[in-house]
Amino acid sequence: MINILDMDLEELKQWMKSNGESKFRAKQVFDWIYKDICEFENMNNIPQSVRGKLQTYFYIGIPRLIEEYTSKNNDTRKYLFELGDGNLIECVVMKYKHGNSICISTQVGCRMGCKFCASTIGGMIRNISPGEMLAQILKAQQLINERISNVVLMGSGEPFDNFDNVMKFLEIVNSENGLNIGQRHITISTCGIVPKIKEFADFNMQITLAISLHAPSDEIRVKSMPIANKYSIAEIIDVSKYYIDKTNRRITFEYALVKGLNDSKQDAEKLSALLKDMLCHVNLIPVNEIKENELERSSNDDVTEFKRVLEANNIQTTIRREMGLDINAACGQLRRSHIKGEELK
Repeated sequence: MINILDMDLEELKQWMKSNGESKFRAKQVFDWIYKDICEFENMNNIPQSVRGKLQTYFYIGIPRLIEEYTSKNNDTRKYLFELGDGNLIECVVMKYKHGNSICISTQVGCRMGCKFCASTIGGMIRNISPGEMLAQILKAQQLINERISNVVLMGSGEPFDNFDNVMKFLEIVNSENGLNIGQRHITISTCGIVPKIKEFADFNMQITLAISLHAPSDEIRVKSMPIANKYSIAEIIDVSKYYIDKTNRRITFEYALVKGLNDSKQDAEKLSALLKDMLCHVNLIPVNEIKENELERSSNDDVTEFKRVLEANNIQTTIRREMGLDINAACGQLRRSHIKGEELK
């Protein structure tokens, strides 16, 4: 059977036509699905004969909730979901004044090997389909009983290592016949797969691109990010400039500050020189400490000084607002704890 969430409207129209049904039935099905009706039997304006065919060929792949954690101030909820094949993924919903944001996973596990990320421990199991990405949003909306208006592809997995499925997801989630979430309300984060950044730039979308840089030099970057062995910072800067020229969109550079590794004033000066005159923004992130590595968070004073140096060099900089810290809301931690049979603290 096929997960109907993996199909766009045109594909479902063609299926209807091939199976002797009117194409407009596809739009009716989409209307129900994106109103959180996830049983064909409950689509009461569709004839029983058509519902019977749908039940024969398709299923609506909404994941099962395994665990849920809510932060003390109720602004962050973390969910562990079980997919149809038993694999586990997680997502995080964050409540802001401007609306609800969700951070979704694009792979079960990850093969990029970044030391500061728990989702890569154990490697990658498989890619997540477009419908399984959509389903995280649909399930989360059911759980909070509110609309989600912003999507971040920054959970478990490397989006550009699952490029085709991610691009189809973007098409459906942005469609007025789908979740109708505008491109400017979507962010994709990548560790820096240079050819895919260039390919993505050529689509000339209005989606925000975030690149996990985390170091001002290759010598430092390779200590925490194996991808640095394949693509140099020089290559990342070159493709970033290509992206900016192609889309006229500002790039966000994610920079996880690790005590004694990349958080010195000299590192900030080097980063400033690297990003000089670029249409970019730096998001500083005090690293999330995880049991499986020795990385320590930078002190608040060092984070503040790092920001001061960047801003003195005219680099727009923010320190990421930490949400859900009390429930370990960083990607990979809940899935990892569940697999090991540990309580998430």
